[in-house]
Amino acid sequence: MLSPWQASHSEEQTEAGTRETLSDTLDAYRVVLYNDEVHTFDEVILQIIKAIQCTRSKAEKHTWEVHTKGLSIIYAGTLPACLKVSAILEEIDLKTEIQTG
Repeated sequence: MLSPWQASHSEEQTEAGTRETLSDTLDAYRVVLYNDEVHTFDEVILQIIKAIQCTRSKAEKHTWEVHTKGLSIIYAGTLPACLKVSAILEEIDLKTEIQTG
């Protein structure tokens, strides 16, 4: 069964070509930040703001999630972008992981 998006494209486009196009635009990677019981809330909040250029409110929500659940998905995007975000978080020795899919 074709989705409305697929149905609107020409029949010449292959299914494999459609998958390549879609996968190029999907956020296939994510940066996970783990709780380490070492850094203060303010240190983590400021580093998240620096890494993903978000509002303080959003950084506070991520920090609280890390504190209460042990981890938070801080960012989703391309691998190069995730590597950059992870590197910025790790500048102050925060523990991160890049996951796929």
